[in-house]
Amino acid sequence: MPEATRRNARLQIVANALQQAGDEVTNAKTVLPWLLGGLGAPGLFVAMLVPVRESGSMLPQASLVPIVTARVRRRGFWVAGALAQGAVAVGLGLTALTASGAVAGVLIVLLLAVLALSRSLCSLTGKDVLGRTVPKGDRGRITGTATAAGGLVALTLGLVLRWRGADLSTGTIAWLLVAGGATWAVAAAVFSRVDESVADTPDPADTDDDGWLAVAWYTFRGDRPFRRFVIVRALLLVSALSPPFLVAASQSGDAGGLAGLGGFVLASGVSALIGGRLFGAAADRSSRVLMAGCAAAASAVGLAMSAAIALGHTDAMLLAGAFFVLSVIHLGIRVGRKTYVVDLAEGDERTEYVAVSNTIMGAVLLVVGGITAGLATLGSAVALAFLGVIGLAGAVLGMRLPEVSRRASRG
Repeated sequence: MPEATRRNARLQIVANALQQAGDEVTNAKTVLPWLLGGLGAPGLFVAMLVPVRESGSMLPQASLVPIVTARVRRRGFWVAGALAQGAVAVGLGLTALTASGAVAGVLIVLLLAVLALSRSLCSLTGKDVLGRTVPKGDRGRITGTATAAGGLVALTLGLVLRWRGADLSTGTIAWLLVAGGATWAVAAAVFSRVDESVADTPDPADTDDDGWLAVAWYTFRGDRPFRRFVIVRALLLVSALSPPFLVAASQSGDAGGLAGLGGFVLASGVSALIGGRLFGAAADRSSRVLMAGCAAAASAVGLAMSAAIALGHTDAMLLAGAFFVLSVIHLGIRVGRKTYVVDLAEGDERTEYVAVSNTIMGAVLLVVGGITAGLATLGSAVALAFLGVIGLAGAVLGMRLPEVSRRASRG
């Protein structure tokens, strides 16, 4: 690998690790729900956190493609998105220090929406710059290494939160949020040094008169390999949507060991630390096999836990273990799908693939999330069983995807 490429790889690993550290501090599944509870916000706002965070970061991406592809150099978009996320983290910290009740809930959800929109810009341009500055066969390792580094930060944060225990206050979380804002500022500074001149630089794309929505639909309908990838990705939501139901089961059972904020952050950090480098190397060998294998494993865990919960087995060790395993498996699916979509296309087509797939997934997430929420009224076991079944379908279809990773290029 040329020195310029190695330098770009190192810069992107550091920048993405810092961004993931900020993600842990503003996590919509752990830190922010705890903060809302501490500030006395109504439960409605807690229920809005994950849909706003996940869908908000995905839905806008197809509309951003014409803006991004109109520029030859695109790292500036990532830098702008990172700085905006850092500003939001500081705003969340100030909200924690100055507001309470429904006012705090409104402000936190609105700020989270801005953070999600900013993250959509980083998600889109980050994969574009990665694909243009690092060759196929090394991209998964970069994603995995950055994830592992972010996991080390999360592990440290989780240990601190567990150490604070009952003394953990909203003021402490507020200052952690401000520190998270600083990590995004440093990430922006690091990413700004990525050298895009080593990339195969395309001419700025012309704006399509048909509009981004029509282009997105045409891409999905007319590109069969891409359409198959999006369908498989939609079926891989089992690992993303199952963990909250384990938490719900723990709250209604005797699994008090999962109730602490530090425990959740620890699980996330340890899973990233263990799986980051491992899954990165596996994705470079075959991202298709990694996605399918992890989907099958997540489905097996989900179906097993569905049966256990239905039978009344909700002890702390069992649910904590399942939560951790699903966190590791979800990491494998994320690294696999990110590497697959980057390796699937070249040039501006890659930018379009990333944007269109994420926009579609934002809509799918709302639909599947609504279905599982409805099923959850019948119990966590029913929702987990549903997710386990669609995950198995995703595993089968995933193995039928075309090979695009290193294994294919050497075949």
